[in-house]
Formats: sequence, C-alpha cells, structure tokens
Amino acid sequence: FRLPRSATIGSGAPVAIAVPDTSIRGTLVYRRYRSHDEWTAVPMRWERGILVAELPEQPPAGKVMYVVRLARNDQEISLTKEPVVLRFKGHVPIGVLLPHILLITLAMFFSNRAGLEAIGKGGKPRPFMLVTIVLFLAGGFVLGPIVQELAFGAFWTGFPFGHDLTDNKTLLAMVGWLVAWWVTGGGRRRRGWVVAAAVLMMAVYLIPHSLLGSELDYTAMAGVGDR
Repeated sequence: FRLPRSATIGSGAPVAIAVPDTSIRGTLVYRRYRSHDEWTAVPMRWERGILVAELPEQPPAGKVMYVVRLARNDQEISLTKEPVVLRFKGHVPIGVLLPHILLITLAMFFSNRAGLEAIGKGGKPRPFMLVTIVLFLAGGFVLGPIVQELAFGAFWTGFPFGHDLTDNKTLLAMVGWLVAWWVTGGGRRRRGWVVAAAVLMMAVYLIPHSLLGSELDYTAMAGVGDR
C-alpha cells in the first residue's frame, strides 16, 4: 500500500488501500496537525476492490495527520505505527516548477565542477563559481520563492521571517559561495574556500527537501480550515 503525504488544494485527499478480501473493513482516523481537534473516524467504502475515504481539504500549508485501520471479525490492525502527516499545497504550473528544478540541479553540477577545479593543479574554478552563483540565484532565489508562493502562499519563510529549513539551507549555500567568490577575487589563490563552498553545497543538498517546511499552526489560527 501507499499512503499519500501531499495533496493539491481543490478537493479532499483520497486515501485508497487495495484489499482483496471483502470481509475486511477499513476506517480512516484523522485530525488536523498542530490542533486541539478530537480524532475523527470515517468508515472507508468499497470501490472495485479498493477501500477508499477522503481527508478534508485544508488551506495551503495545512496538514492532516491520519491512520488507516483494518478490521475483520474481532481483529483490528493499524497500517502504520505512527500517524502519517499529509500537507496540502497549491497548484504549481510545470512551466515554473520544471525550470526551478533544472536550475537547482545544474547549480549543483557546476558547484561540484568548481570544487574539482580548485583541487586540481592548475585548475580554474572562477568561471564555474560564477555559473554556480548565477544558476543558484535564479533557481533558488527567484523561481524558488515563486514556487513557494504558489504552493504555500508565502515567498520566503526562512531567516529572518521563519524557520523553514529549505529556505535557510538555500541561504546558507548562497552565502558560502558569495564568501568564496569574494575571498578568491583579484587573483588570490585561496582554493580551500572554493572546496569548502562546494562541500557546503553538497551538505545542503543532502538535507531532505521540505524538512521543517511551511505549515499552518491551527492552535494559533482558530477557525482556519475548520471542518
């Protein structure tokens, strides 16, 4: 089975489990994440060999935590040990999302190349550093905020406005490359700074995307997204 962790606003989020045995009953139990809601249990319905129920739609960045329970006779199991958290997001057109991903990926490629040039004897990292900075600026600080605004209704939720780890790690990587560019300017051969910036970029990319990302705190926003 596969339990969804993301859904686009416009309708509820369906949760579907393929179960060959029609004697099995399913229940979808959920509540809004970071809320004082009581748990709501919804019986799952049969649709051509699949048990289906829907999580209620939430505003962009709203999250719902849920558990799927299956029962037969007097036996009942939960499909997961802990509740699954699903986040709702706005629609991001492919014409915006694809260039964002492409530029961010190319920035990583040229970052690695700049680092290798700095390590190699006689290498010339500066051109690759410049391409890295331009690509990362366009992908992470122009298209990135546009994607975030379309998906979650905010251009920037990192420092100094919030703790969004995706925004903060993007900022950290850019600062690393700007420092390396400044330190190595004027023909100064301080290649260790270039290698450090490339390693920092790699470390940033290893952090899972959307970790500590945008989310609504229902305890501070009474009435938002009420069922």
